Amino acid sequence: METTRVTVDEVSERMARGERFVFLDTRNPTAWAEADTKLPGALRVPADEIEAHLADIPRDRVVIAYCT
Repeated sequence: METTRVTVDEVSERMARGERFVFLDTRNPTAWAEADTKLPGALRVPADEIEAHLADIPRDRVVIAYCT
């Protein structure tokens, strides 16, 4: 698995070209609950629980993980 940093602009451009993504919100439960902004449709998996949820993450598209 390859890990690469991407900017918001790059993701936006790729989405405009029709590329599909899975957005993975890796904030801890407290940070997520206190957040004013939440990405609709993002999968919520705290960073320290990713291994336990690997089967829940689609593998047919690029995964973009984000946190604060």
